[in-house]
Amino acid sequence: MANDDDEHGPVSVSASGLGEFEMLAGVGLGARNDIVRYASERLLRPTEVLIEQGGTNLHMYLLMDGELGVFLEKVEGEPIAVINPGETVGELSVLDASKASAHVVATKASRVLALDESSFWNLTNVSHAFAVNLLVKLAERLRANNDAVSKNVKQRRQYERAAMFDGLTGIHNRRWLDETLDRMLARHQRGAGTLSVGLIDIDHFKSFNDTYGHDAGDHVLTVVAGTLEHNLRPTDMVARYGGEEFVLIFPETALDQAAIAAERVRAAVAAQVLEMPNGTKLPNVTISMGIAQYSKETAAELLKAADQAMYRAKQGGRNRVELARAAFSADTTLPGA
Repeated sequence: MANDDDEHGPVSVSASGLGEFEMLAGVGLGARNDIVRYASERLLRPTEVLIEQGGTNLHMYLLMDGELGVFLEKVEGEPIAVINPGETVGELSVLDASKASAHVVATKASRVLALDESSFWNLTNVSHAFAVNLLVKLAERLRANNDAVSKNVKQRRQYERAAMFDGLTGIHNRRWLDETLDRMLARHQRGAGTLSVGLIDIDHFKSFNDTYGHDAGDHVLTVVAGTLEHNLRPTDMVARYGGEEFVLIFPETALDQAAIAAERVRAAVAAQVLEMPNGTKLPNVTISMGIAQYSKETAAELLKAADQAMYRAKQGGRNRVELARAAFSADTTLPGA
């Protein structure tokens, strides 16, 4: 019989370590921190039942070490499926609140991470990347009897195309930016309105990393990304460009209006109080941003123009927004700002 009270304990893996697991690929650092905070760890002996067919299961389990076998009817012979480290089991009965459809048994000494129903739904709500991973994995299992090898390869490729989110910050990544910006510029070439982009760099980020460490640097990147995402207008978009650089896309927005939106974002980042999950206080950070308006350039040329404006913002004292034709500093009052 499955015993949910047996050998439970605190999670021994770090939030950064969780990023190595297949089902958590692309899941942002904040969501991984929540898993560490709310999940529990369970050790299974060989032949121990984790989930019993026909029983109630209220957990999704992430296999960290060992091997699990999936059995129908009787727990004997060869399993119909094998769960390897980095994969999950139990999510289907959590999703549809149904009885477990199979036995899940440890075929080797195993270690699993248990997420209860509430934590599971919170993870799917806050992490698009996890929801995509989950959908892909469920699709793979549905097709498992139809040429498993070729189907798994195909699904993996589909997942790679869908993996458009940055693993650390949880926002869109460079791949998404390249595809989206090219598509948007192609539409604007046909005369559909105007568009502006902003290129952002966190001021003195290398020095910050050297002084406070890479964990603090990762925390800053995550906080800045979240601040950008939550202070943009509903139609604006943000992506991590690489390192400490981010790109904003302002659809249907001329340069002057983009400057107003950008200034609000700059001020929000500068006002953000930084504190590590362990309570360590960090100094505030600022950003410098360059903005360029599209006028029939390629995406690379448009981003280069924004990059040159951002460089002028750095040269002009940092913590400011610089346009292709004018500058807005931290002391500037913008109309509507």
